[in-house]
Formats: sequence, C-alpha cells, structure tokens
Amino acid sequence: MVTVKTTYNVKPADPTPNEIMNLSEIDQIKAVTHAPTVYFYHPTPDFLYSDAFRILKDSLSKVLVIFYPVAGRFHEIGGGRLELHCNGEGAILVEAETELKIQDFALDDFLPNAAMRDLIPKMDYSATPIQEQPLLLAQLTKFSCGGISLGMGISHILVDGPSALHFVNEWSNIARGEMTRIVPFFDRKILQTEDPPSSMKEFSVLLTPPPLLIGHSDNMEERKKSTTVAMLKLSKQQIDKLKSKANEDTPYKNTIRSYTRYEAVAGHMWRCVSKARTHAHEQLTRLHIAVDFRNRMQPRLPKGYFGNAILRQAAITTSGELISKPLAYASSKIREAIEEVTDEFVRSYIALIKTLPDVDVRRNFHTVGCTLGSFYGNPNVEITSWTAMPVYEADFGWGEVIHMGPGAMGFDGKSFIASGRDGDGSFTLAFCLQTEYMDTFQNLFYNEI
Repeated sequence: MVTVKTTYNVKPADPTPNEIMNLSEIDQIKAVTHAPTVYFYHPTPDFLYSDAFRILKDSLSKVLVIFYPVAGRFHEIGGGRLELHCNGEGAILVEAETELKIQDFALDDFLPNAAMRDLIPKMDYSATPIQEQPLLLAQLTKFSCGGISLGMGISHILVDGPSALHFVNEWSNIARGEMTRIVPFFDRKILQTEDPPSSMKEFSVLLTPPPLLIGHSDNMEERKKSTTVAMLKLSKQQIDKLKSKANEDTPYKNTIRSYTRYEAVAGHMWRCVSKARTHAHEQLTRLHIAVDFRNRMQPRLPKGYFGNAILRQAAITTSGELISKPLAYASSKIREAIEEVTDEFVRSYIALIKTLPDVDVRRNFHTVGCTLGSFYGNPNVEITSWTAMPVYEADFGWGEVIHMGPGAMGFDGKSFIASGRDGDGSFTLAFCLQTEYMDTFQNLFYNEI
C-alpha cells in the first residue's frame, strides 16, 4: 500500500510566455490520457529522501520555465479539438511512501501491475474537466528498503514518447545542476499543410477499424475478457538467431537492407500470438506499429521537436499466411508498413485529419476496460519499440536508473520492447494478452526461436 504524504502543484520558477498554442492534427487524435511510466533508483545510504524530494521539486519548477507548455492546460474549441493555454498553472508532484521494497517489484521483473500503478498519480478523467487536468503528474515514492521510484504520467495529447523522455532527461540534468542539452522546439506550424489529402486508398489501413474475429459483429466480448501481463526477456543470442532466421534466403528476403532486430522480433511475436489464439486460416490480423517520422520529413523536424511525431501504422495479412510462411514474410509486411511513412504520406494524412468535422472519431483510447475508440486486441496486436530511446538516462543526482518501464498496459495485444538495462544487446518485452492464451504464447515464443 502506498501512503500519500503531500501533494504539490508546482509552478514555473520564473514568468513564462502567456499564450495560446495551436496543436498539430497529429496531437489532436491522441488519447486524452497520461502515459504512465516508472523509474526505480537505489540511492547510496548517505542520501536523504528529504533531499531527493527537495531537489525534485526545485528542479521541476525550473524545467517548467524551459518546457513551459507542460505547465499549461487544454481547452476545448469544438469538433473534439483542443488548444493549449500556456498559463503556468503548474504540474502535480506527490510525495509518498510505502512498506514495499524495490525487491518486491524486481522479483516480478518490474511487472506493470496494480502495485506499480500505485506509484503514479491517478486522474479521474470523467470527473475532472479537461481545462482543469494538469498535463504532468509525478510522484516520488520512498520504499522501506531506502530505494525510491519516480512515477509519471504525461499527457499523450501534448507529447509522444521521445518528447516525454526529452523532458524527463532535461529535468534530471537541471536537478544535477547542469545546463539544458537540447532546447525544445514547440512550434507546431511546421506540421501544418494547405494541400488537400491524397487518395483515401493510401490510408485504407489507417482509416478502417481493426479486423474483428470471424463470426463477430463487434469487439465488445473481446474487450471484456481478462488479460495478463508478462515480462519477456530475449538475450542478444536469441535476438541474433531470430534476425538470422528472418534474413534467410527465402522469397521474402530483402536484398537491399537486412531486416532489423525489431522487425525480426516483432514478426516472431505476431506469428506466435496468432498461433496461440488459434485463429482460422482466413482470419485477418493487423500488427500496429508506432512509426517516428521526425527524420522521415523533408526537411527533418528540428532537433528537440516537442510534440507528437509518431504515426500509428499497420501491417495486415491473414493468420494462415502469417503462420504457414517463414518469419521473413512477417518481417517483410512490417518493413512495407514502416517504409510507407514518408514526408508525402504524413502530410497527406495530416491534411485528411484537418478535413474531419470531429476528430473524436479518430482519437485513440487505450484505457483498461474502455469501450470507446478502436480496439487493438484479438485478433490484432500492437508492438511499440523503445529500443532507440534513452530510457535509462534520468539521473537526478541520487544514482542511476535501475529500471524504467511502463506503469500500466492498456489493452490485450499491447507490447513494449525496450533494450536491456546493461547494454548487453538484450531486449525486455512487456506484453499484455488475454489470460487464456498467455501460457501457450510464452511456450511458442521461446520454443520457436
């Protein structure tokens, strides 16, 4: 059990611009939720928790001057759209403690479960008007062993994963008395377009709801099924073996550029999930992929672009083809989907969103048990890569991160892939799956490498 001692509304230490910031069309379709993550630390014995909280609170007030939009609030402007009022209202910082030890979480491989979720402040979205919802929720929790965790929720409409990490890592730099390394770039006009959208066919996968199970008219029954989260580990040797298998001499081999570690592992997961779910041969299945388009634009987005620059793309095939064909087939479908995300593709998609009278129809909802928006679970899957992101760099002065990971898993079929903490080339995968399929999936996942 976690006991909250004090809750602070931390405001910027110095005056910040009082302005209304327009959001990009990509921002507008993101979930009205806070993305939950937790950092764990084991400070040295001579480090005081009171010092940690003071440092965190003081440095937060300073970083909110540089990243002043984080201290703002959203306001509705009609058609499901929002604008950001940069008004310095502040961010929430909670001081808490628990009788639990870090070892209690480590023994479960830092599984994102209910105990983990208690390390992050909660927001009642139904009872709190959006103009009153802070965009950053943070909580420093002291464990009985002397360790601490920093749990955070940052608005998904405000930023994506790379931007969230940019903020947290700069916050930690300031906490250690260092200067900002990468200045944030806030102007969303860089993603505006006046051109009309191209053919709808180009976005057929993005615009159509995910496939349903054969014989089902909706996904309500699947949404209600119990789920289980597992933490899976792959050694460098296992990953290399999958990558070699994906790049074997088959009709689906890519002769221009070998399939990546992500394309091989994600393809392997997709195949194993479809097998575990015992899909019919003709069952359509979609793999959703988060594609960062910062470096795919012409010109590239400025370094430090602070917002959402990730597009949910998807690969689609039938379970029969996925399972009967070699791993290279799955990897090739993933590669095709990723390579479709070009400057022209992104700008045309932005133009398409701009034409929508109500963006709520495209907004993503991923709260556990939520019945709104698209459902990305059975027969589908979503595998998000964190492997290129600096997830272990948030050193606030009380030691290195010993673990960083998701604080909750939103739905069946959702997975995050992160690089191993020790830099040994391994992967750690958090995966949420309907309980009835998890044991079979894990057996397939390891036995078919």
